[in-house]
Amino acid sequence: MIAPIPFEMSERKILLRIIDVVVVIVALHLLGVLFQFNYFIIKEEQWIWSVVLAVYLLFFATVFEMYNLQRASHLIGTMRSVVTVASITSFIYLLTPFFTPELPENRIQILYFYMAVTIPLLVWRSVYINFFVSSKFNKNIILIADATDAAIIAQSLQDVDPNYKIRGFINTSPEFVSGHFVGLTVIGIKAAHDLIENKSVTEVVVASGEIEGITSNLYRWLLELVENGYSVREYSQVYEEMTDRVPEQYLGKDFYKYFPFARNNQNRLYLVYHRVFDIIASLGGLIILGLIIPFVVIGNLFGNRGPLFYVQERLGINRKAFNIVKFRTMERDAEKSGAQFAIQDDVRITKFGKLLRATRIDEIPQFWNILKGEMSMIGPRPERQVFVDQLSEKISFYEARHLVKPGLTGWAQVKTKYGVTDADHMRKLQYDLYYIKKRSIFLDIRIIVKTLSTILFFKGQ
Repeated sequence: MIAPIPFEMSERKILLRIIDVVVVIVALHLLGVLFQFNYFIIKEEQWIWSVVLAVYLLFFATVFEMYNLQRASHLIGTMRSVVTVASITSFIYLLTPFFTPELPENRIQILYFYMAVTIPLLVWRSVYINFFVSSKFNKNIILIADATDAAIIAQSLQDVDPNYKIRGFINTSPEFVSGHFVGLTVIGIKAAHDLIENKSVTEVVVASGEIEGITSNLYRWLLELVENGYSVREYSQVYEEMTDRVPEQYLGKDFYKYFPFARNNQNRLYLVYHRVFDIIASLGGLIILGLIIPFVVIGNLFGNRGPLFYVQERLGINRKAFNIVKFRTMERDAEKSGAQFAIQDDVRITKFGKLLRATRIDEIPQFWNILKGEMSMIGPRPERQVFVDQLSEKISFYEARHLVKPGLTGWAQVKTKYGVTDADHMRKLQYDLYYIKKRSIFLDIRIIVKTLSTILFFKGQ
């Protein structure tokens, strides 16, 4: 049997980014050298052109989700994304001559440039799908878990990454419970060790909630693996890296063990940056508001026929109430039957309101809340008191969302859609808690880029 060549999700994303840039730059340079294509030739004094092209390519590829591994594994969707990204990248590059070469006199070179960006990307991504998305690159692991949780945990990992394969699990529950591990092989320490020695398994993931289940023999074996350089990781760490959210299994009484509440809440430099960014962004947003409001007034006059703005009380940081401001998108008597969550294709939304929501224009007045310090650009979505009370009774740690300011956009907003069921709200909470736990400048940038993608594809909430 051929041993697997495992790739972490992060490694595959880095691989995609690096080779995306390399194949385009090399193709353009070869085109210039071999066919006297003068528009783009890498020279010592003009190396900055390559950097600018790489930045444009990586930015638009991220916006159009070319580094989403699920999408990158499907040929048709990938080809569409490649053509879109290559077209936009080429167009922007050609129209920024201050940072890039001046447009060539021979206009046919523009076509050559576009083809040299598009064709190598199409070929490389086809190679990736046919070669790297195969069983040869599966990451085979052994799971250490309770029998009652093993199947759920295994499925949660394999749903995110099809190349993640569970070769077996070591049961740590006091009793062997039947019916909860369909499709999983129960193995002992010796069998697990043999799989690792044969290089059939590359990692051990510990997901047991039973301290008593980690026997002295099992503990010594895990310690031996670590000492010999093998990968032994804790399930919550693996899950968070793969999904960008905290695991549902730990949203219970012991979640405090895994959740550093103080992270960046006391980092003064980060807090100062966050507030400065909020002020700059809110001032820019209010300028946009001033420019578009005449058009919204006209649309509201014919499409909504009622008040232009909608003011509603929401809960902010530390459960402090404030009035959120939005352009009205629903009928005036939308809650005549009581408070209720907005849903996808909500019949209460007016025709003009649908346009405002699809383009996110209805959210622009919230820049006023951001400037006042009641909200931030990035954070959990602010909810009403009645919904917070309801969800806090059903979902553990729901109140933790109020540890930071609510945001105009956020990790949950760009990763999920409208929350209707308790399961939907649980999923959104997983993303919100991940943001609160991991928030940083880098994660904030990811959210801003994902927000652009969300707006372009009319996704999220």
